[in-house]
Amino acid sequence: MQDYLNTIGRIFDIQKFSVHDGPGIRTIVFLKGCVLRCKWCCNPESQNYEIEQMTTAGKTKTVGRDVTVKEVMEEVLKDRVYFRRTGGGITLSGGESLCQPDFAVALLRAAKENGLSTAIESTAAAPIETIRKLLPYLDHYLMDIKHTNPEKHKEFTGRDNRLMLENARHLAKEARHLVIRVPVIPTFNDTVEEISAIAAYVSEIMPGGEIHLLPYHRLGSDKYKGLGREYKMEHISPPTDEHMEKLLETVKKFGLQGQIGG
Repeated sequence: MQDYLNTIGRIFDIQKFSVHDGPGIRTIVFLKGCVLRCKWCCNPESQNYEIEQMTTAGKTKTVGRDVTVKEVMEEVLKDRVYFRRTGGGITLSGGESLCQPDFAVALLRAAKENGLSTAIESTAAAPIETIRKLLPYLDHYLMDIKHTNPEKHKEFTGRDNRLMLENARHLAKEARHLVIRVPVIPTFNDTVEEISAIAAYVSEIMPGGEIHLLPYHRLGSDKYKGLGREYKMEHISPPTDEHMEKLLETVKKFGLQGQIGG
């Protein structure tokens, strides 16, 4: 057996039959650990690399387990028939998969060697040299760009976005298929001006490129209490359908492909 199949990583979930995280029916592998602390994060159990206890609906469960690439692939390949029929495959998510780069590379390599489509949901918050190790095994890079203003980005996520924006410039040239995803968060980035700034940047680095606008939701907010943390976006309401359509039209004015949802 190839040694890389014994690479160990830490995950907190494997979600099957997803249709929103890359083409076709996909299995999502959620990795533990993230460099950001987005106020609206719907997977707060992903942020810390450490294994945690979380209480939801009166039940306490352990969040996080260590697995090998071989163990993950045995689970993923159970749905190979659905991948073949729909062009689906495996998507790495989190957290930020780049926090476990060796494990992420090994997982993607194993998926490609089994003939699967591969994708990653990522903020690209890592050195470009780290990201380049994934690219030979990666079909779809679903990259968040949350804002163009470094200070506001840091206020809402805990870190500025300079590295991420620069990495987007590299990925526009080097990734097989780059999709920019924008979580639309009221009070953070939901104005026409802010979405226009993102669209202008994307059209500069990737003319005719693709943007998905992801409306804010409160799913996962109960997890914060279960982890003993404060959910800081409790007072925020999701954007209306009409407002999302307005923002989508804004994106299209820059000659970009756009859609609402992933």
